[in-house]
Amino acid sequence: MSIVIIQGPHADCPASGVLPDKLQQLAATAGRSLELVCCKGLNDFVSCVRSMKRRASEFMLLDPGDLGPQATAHPEAGLSDALDEAGTPYVEVHEDASTELGLPPGLHNAPVATVIINGDLGSSYRIGLGIALRQLGTVAVAARAA
Repeated sequence: MSIVIIQGPHADCPASGVLPDKLQQLAATAGRSLELVCCKGLNDFVSCVRSMKRRASEFMLLDPGDLGPQATAHPEAGLSDALDEAGTPYVEVHEDASTELGLPPGLHNAPVATVIINGDLGSSYRIGLGIALRQLGTVAVAARAA
């Protein structure tokens, strides 16, 4: 029962790749584990999203970092297809509106939410994780009722 954060590179964030203890604690309190996967480029990011199909993860937080404009400019990289194939619900988290993925309309596996807190990536992560935990709680309640 885990949530995976797939994180792209952040040029202005040397601490990229470090999960704050607070996020780990929030997930653990809800009975979930939190895993961080750091990606160096767009192809790596797409590969990580594709790998979700083989993982036992329930939810993704996608932080493309500086890759947002590149993903929009290069649809041939396959991010839309990878998200469709993975079938895992996700929340996009951003620290700047210019990094939004801008995926084409009609995407089958659209984000549950997109969180952009300009200049505060930590808040975006906390809100995104809160949404994920709420969604997973709803899924768990529905599964118990069935």
